[in-house]
Amino acid sequence: MRITLITILTTVIALAAYVCWHLWRITPAGWPARLTVVGLFLLWMASTFVGFAVTERIPVKAGIVLYEVGNTWLIAFLYLFIVFLLADIATLCRLLPKSFTSNSLTGLLSVVGIVALVMVLGAVNYHHKHREELTVTTDKPLEKPLTIVMASDLHIGYHNRKAELERWVTLINDEHPDLVLIGGDIIDRSLRPVTEGHYSEAFRHIQAPVWTILGNHEYFSHVDEAERFFRDAGILLLKDSVAHFKGVDVIGRNDRMARSRASVKDLAAGLTGFTILLDHQPYHLEDAEQAGIDFQFSGHTHRGQVWPISWITDAVYECSWGHHQRGNTRYYVSSGLGIWGPKIRVGTRSEYLVLHVNEKR
Repeated sequence: MRITLITILTTVIALAAYVCWHLWRITPAGWPARLTVVGLFLLWMASTFVGFAVTERIPVKAGIVLYEVGNTWLIAFLYLFIVFLLADIATLCRLLPKSFTSNSLTGLLSVVGIVALVMVLGAVNYHHKHREELTVTTDKPLEKPLTIVMASDLHIGYHNRKAELERWVTLINDEHPDLVLIGGDIIDRSLRPVTEGHYSEAFRHIQAPVWTILGNHEYFSHVDEAERFFRDAGILLLKDSVAHFKGVDVIGRNDRMARSRASVKDLAAGLTGFTILLDHQPYHLEDAEQAGIDFQFSGHTHRGQVWPISWITDAVYECSWGHHQRGNTRYYVSSGLGIWGPKIRVGTRSEYLVLHVNEKR
């Protein structure tokens, strides 16, 4: 773990140095202007790391501002690096004059404008919530046709706040669901803004039973406190356990962050209804197939949140987002209703799934 952190930190410093060097070169009007531009970038960068260190020790409202400002830097940094890298490649290929990236007001405004446009459009894209719909049929008996709303990765806290959560509750209630299943990471990284802001009240307005599982962020924010919040919010936590609803058997698996957890095969043993597996992190999808699960819902990946990080998640996971099938087992890996960090999505979407389960006739 220590080696991984050192590697990540070294990479970030190296890439930040590359961006700072380009900002210095491209800024016109001499060293005072250059020092101002690079200094503002470094100050913005510092706010990201300061936020991680002090957010819990300052008032919640101040923490919200620091969280929003600092985490947004991550996206600006990524796309500044990409734009400068593409400019360097274009210069080497003589598709762009060297003067564009050296002492150039046109170049500076172009780079800043491109990055700002990407971030604005990404923010608009994030705030639009996509409704995905799927109908499955089963030979197993149901008490009635069911509509189940599924969502994952709400990440409520300093950035996805109570007003936003209430908007999501309205979207869920508009579906008139029989059951609501949340696939982990309801909490972002801290329960302080959630408890102080009485976010549990919003969940109690959902007009259907709400069941959830633990995600890795519930472990980051202390599992015991998260479980207490779920009880206050009227949410049933499935922690290596099974609950039954009108002919559907819902298996809630503990997260991979736990020291130990039950196997899918053991959890599914003896079940005869239509089985839905909630497993936050979509690793080892073959486990659900081998256990005879009918439908698995996962989250966690966010599909990288922004391009080109989505290419990485697509390479890491068998299915990093969307519909999937193995044998008779169907899967849906959600990119998340909420998001971690900056509220920006580029090439991905925020979504919830409306699953209709019908009995074959």
